[in-house]
Amino acid sequence: MKKHSQTQRRPSIVIGETDHQRLNKLALAAADRLPEISDDLLLELERARVVPAGSVSGNVVRMGATVEYETETGGGRTVTLVFPRDADISEGKISILTPIGTALIGLSVGQSIMWTARDGRLHRLSVISVGQSALDEGGGYRHTPVLSSAGD
Repeated sequence: MKKHSQTQRRPSIVIGETDHQRLNKLALAAADRLPEISDDLLLELERARVVPAGSVSGNVVRMGATVEYETETGGGRTVTLVFPRDADISEGKISILTPIGTALIGLSVGQSIMWTARDGRLHRLSVISVGQSALDEGGGYRHTPVLSSAGD
């Protein structure tokens, strides 16, 4: 039986070379214990337009980015997309190795995608905004200062 998420037309996505390489290795390493998520991530990586890491636009969801999205029910949520070792749902840090993490990678502000939750239900999400990546070029987290709008 075909998965609904694969019968829908998927939006074009962009992924930086560094993320693409790391995520490909991660998906292959997870194939035995998380076969469906691994397959979904590999499909996303295969269809992505891969660009030099420094060329990824600031409005594209990448590893370490903070993303505001809304669902078909109108509910909004803000999460940070992270590698599995850094995931902490209580802090809003979701793993790329989750159905929603895989759905978000590479999307741009304004794009929507259909994704299948672990319970098999089909959902739609739309990217509202993307914040600066918390990952540096080498894949480590950098500490980005919070800028005040007060002009101080």
